[in-house]
Amino acid sequence: MRSPRDLWKFTRFLPLLLTPALLLASTFPGEYKVPGTYWMLAMTACALFVVGDRWPLPVSLAISALALPMFLTEAWGPSDLVPFLGAIALVEVIVRCGRLATVVATGCWTIAVVAGHWGGHAPTFWQPAALVEASAYVGLPLLLGLFLRGQRDLTASLALRAEEAETRTRADERAALARELHDLVAHHIASIVLRVKVAQRAQISDDPRVRAVFDDVHDTAASALADIRRLLSVLRDPDLGEVALVEPAAVAKEIRAAVARVRSAGFEVEDHVDDEFDGLDAIGRLTLLRLVQESLTNVMKHADRELPVRVAVQKADSVVRLRISSGGRSRPTAGGHGVIGMRERAQLAGGTLTVGVVDPGAGGWQVDAELPAVATLSASTS
Repeated sequence: MRSPRDLWKFTRFLPLLLTPALLLASTFPGEYKVPGTYWMLAMTACALFVVGDRWPLPVSLAISALALPMFLTEAWGPSDLVPFLGAIALVEVIVRCGRLATVVATGCWTIAVVAGHWGGHAPTFWQPAALVEASAYVGLPLLLGLFLRGQRDLTASLALRAEEAETRTRADERAALARELHDLVAHHIASIVLRVKVAQRAQISDDPRVRAVFDDVHDTAASALADIRRLLSVLRDPDLGEVALVEPAAVAKEIRAAVARVRSAGFEVEDHVDDEFDGLDAIGRLTLLRLVQESLTNVMKHADRELPVRVAVQKADSVVRLRISSGGRSRPTAGGHGVIGMRERAQLAGGTLTVGVVDPGAGGWQVDAELPAVATLSASTS
């Protein structure tokens, strides 16, 4: 079955096939014969129309230029229809090209129609009927092209909205699945790990085989819990599937890149970022990076560019501390989900997040977060 695009390509050859029939139908031996120049102009216009899908504007201008001498040539019967191939070419320009191309193509076609009726073999341009006729030759293709372009834009807009709605639905489904997985599986595995640890401390037997079994159960459960935590993060934010594998040294590079984007937006930024975060696991690294990016995004949206932004990401003992503060009207808009998502990410990584106003009088907004530099179970038992 042919696609609509293939059918449209086929219709481009129709003028090339039908025009000779129109010209032959206008030929009466001894009465009227279509001039050879008219044949040449008509067939050239039809051949150009075939390639109009590649170069709509140049083809429209060329067909309009060819239509002018055809309008000026005495024609009879069906042959008089051939110059109006320029109207079809004009419609295609309006549908497929921008505003400037539409203005240029419409202007050229208007000149061809007006000049053809004004200086033709039977000048009648100043008669009311001729004025209406010329206006229709230009106005109808223009209105049709604008209508089709509006329908195309509307269809594209509706398709984009449907895609966005589907994306949001999938994101909601993934978030719901992540919550269910957290509540039903991660909690129980975390409990197993804790109970095994208690059993290790309370065991009476000194048999090394018993200790080895406990160690194996503990390590297996802890590894499974780490995998579930990573799966939960990917479910909540599938775009971070590759970022989760970033090396510790690359985290600092990504953070500095986010800071550079804030500076390029016109903010003065004081940053103190450590070079290595080798204690963080994959989930901790992507969580730290996402917290910084989300916080700085809020800064660019809501903060006062006249006041400095302070960014500190440093590792101390067994935790990584994050603090981002900005001045002025930096509080996120009400009803947003950014801070909620940041808090969920921090909890999932076993850390904490505090967001609030720095000075109720002067304004300002500050984000404080702490992430463990070693694996913890708090994210799964929360």
